[in-house]
Amino acid sequence: MRRALRLRAERKQLMTAEAEVLGELRRLRARLPQLTGALAASADGLVLAHDTVAGEAESVAALTAAALGVGQRLTDSTGQGRFRELLVRGDNGYVATYAAGASAVLTLLAEPRINVGRLHLEARRSSVRIGELVDGALERRDLNRPAHQPNP
Repeated sequence: MRRALRLRAERKQLMTAEAEVLGELRRLRARLPQLTGALAASADGLVLAHDTVAGEAESVAALTAAALGVGQRLTDSTGQGRFRELLVRGDNGYVATYAAGASAVLTLLAEPRINVGRLHLEARRSSVRIGELVDGALERRDLNRPAHQPNP
């Protein structure tokens, strides 16, 4: 029960960064016109902000959370350190996922003709910014809680 309450409080706080995260997603799409979608999600699959087709955001976020778990286990078990990014290439384009701070991920959908080096360069910059926004929102929640009040 405590865990559920804590997760609910975290999700509410993460949503406070939504407008700023959405702005970053839109700026990223402006820099990379070959992107067909962009979303930021919490590590557990909650959509924080998206610039994609509305119906696909929730399912992509859930799949991203699953891929993140596999990616984290893979990098950990092979001694490669913390998860940073994952790139999947399909017949019709790319799906790229980047760690965004301690609590979020950035997932991008791109046309097959995108310059992958540029995709990485721009996405890494945006993932840092999104991570700062999301982690900052969580830190503000912790700072605003009275010292005598335990974590929910």
